[in-house]
Amino acid sequence: MRILGISGMFHDASATMIEDGKILFAGHAERYSREKNDPFLNKQLMREACQYGMPDVIVLHESSKLKNQRRFGQMTWGTVMSTIKSSMQEPTMEDWLQKFYPQFNGIPVTNCLHHQSHAAAGMLTLQEEWQDAAIVTIDAIGEKQTATISTWESGKRIMLRHEVNFPSSLGLFYSAVTSACDLKPMEDEYILMGMAAYGKPVYKERMEKELFTHSTDDWHNCLETVDMSKGLPKDFISQEEMQFDTKKVKFDLAASAQAVVEERVIAYCRLAFKYSGGSRNLVYMGGVALNCVANSLIYEKDVFKNVWIMPNPGDAGSSLGAAALYYYEQTGKFIEWEGPYLGTNIEGDWPKEKFLDSLRKGSIFGVANGKAEFGPRAFGNRSLFADARGTTIKDKVNKIKRRQEFRPFAPIVLEEHAHEWFDMPGGKSQSPYMSFVAKCLRPDEIPAVVHADGTSRVQTVNREQHPDLYHAMRQWYAETGCPVVLNTSLNIKGQPIVNTEAEAEEFAKHYKVKVHCRDD
Repeated sequence: MRILGISGMFHDASATMIEDGKILFAGHAERYSREKNDPFLNKQLMREACQYGMPDVIVLHESSKLKNQRRFGQMTWGTVMSTIKSSMQEPTMEDWLQKFYPQFNGIPVTNCLHHQSHAAAGMLTLQEEWQDAAIVTIDAIGEKQTATISTWESGKRIMLRHEVNFPSSLGLFYSAVTSACDLKPMEDEYILMGMAAYGKPVYKERMEKELFTHSTDDWHNCLETVDMSKGLPKDFISQEEMQFDTKKVKFDLAASAQAVVEERVIAYCRLAFKYSGGSRNLVYMGGVALNCVANSLIYEKDVFKNVWIMPNPGDAGSSLGAAALYYYEQTGKFIEWEGPYLGTNIEGDWPKEKFLDSLRKGSIFGVANGKAEFGPRAFGNRSLFADARGTTIKDKVNKIKRRQEFRPFAPIVLEEHAHEWFDMPGGKSQSPYMSFVAKCLRPDEIPAVVHADGTSRVQTVNREQHPDLYHAMRQWYAETGCPVVLNTSLNIKGQPIVNTEAEAEEFAKHYKVKVHCRDD
């Protein structure tokens, strides 16, 4: 049985093809259109997804009908007549497929719910068997749900236990602050997270009082907010206050929003622990699960022993979740998750020798080889690398990537040495997908990958995860005594990650950075 999962029409469209439980392909529309967070499917993506054959069924990641019902419910009588025509003309995913993909005519099209696809993308990609689990999903908005708690018991379905509905939304709250800081909502939230380390949470108490309807201690209602779908209320912060010291105010807003999110994510996870009957296993998904600083606190609070965040927890990952859920409902089996390398393939041997030669020369260089990563982060196949020990490297890489100077970079570290360099949350030894931050124990030795607050968004690597990268890192450690290298995605700010060899060559030419596609 071949299943095509699709996510799209809001932001970051994606497609996943699985067959008999094996993930054949998963990719993002933006990597083909070259439009960041492209919400629409395109023919290049669909052609690659269907290279293994046409699907037997197509599964959409949400219900267009329920989403449109919520949209009409948001309208007021004063605006309904002027907006109803344009709203009716806005295409659904079903419309999009029918109009642009006649080759799918006759193939059954079904759907799951938005938060179901998030939960399934996490639960059904587990590599180890958990007899029970709490499943938390927090994002901006689905059909109407903005946060849910589900539970898992072996041999049973994902069971919904608690929900938060629009207009309350922790995700929209964070996006509203992102917009107030002149960043792009639904895209630059990770920049806001980085800004938080430079500010003080001076607006936190006011945010709690004016933007949330219940205290953090009220776990059942801790994510209830005022409607922030149009941004922060205009009277929350005056233009005079913003203009007095714009940079400081923005950093303080970021720090305040981050502090609010951290406390309320933890509170909601405690509620999930309660609903699960005390399960020590947590699956955490949704766009808010990309906030790796908040994620780290889940371990520190000593509620959950095991936490799984699939490396593409946002909407794009839901194309995989939709396909996985349909497969589970038909067969009772999980899909085979072997890692995030699921996209466009650049053939040839991973460039181990060129990787090492470039590090020895002190170069900043890229690698584009093998299957592209599924998700917003690069793990070695579409990466920009540098020696983490250099005091000027961070500024140089930020300049190449056209990023703000305060932006941090992630370290990749040999898994067996991670505990020597980082205080890993919960004493864990693995962090293969940059889902958490950890306090750096030797910041003076690797300044290029340590943020202003002394933490690093750690990626560990082992022999099974990425054999070629692992062996190259082992050699680098043997030569230098340092098992850490700077690793960031091979892209420029505001642009999608490099996908093809031709794009890698163009990147190298335009930005004067060598990009290695193979050892030859």
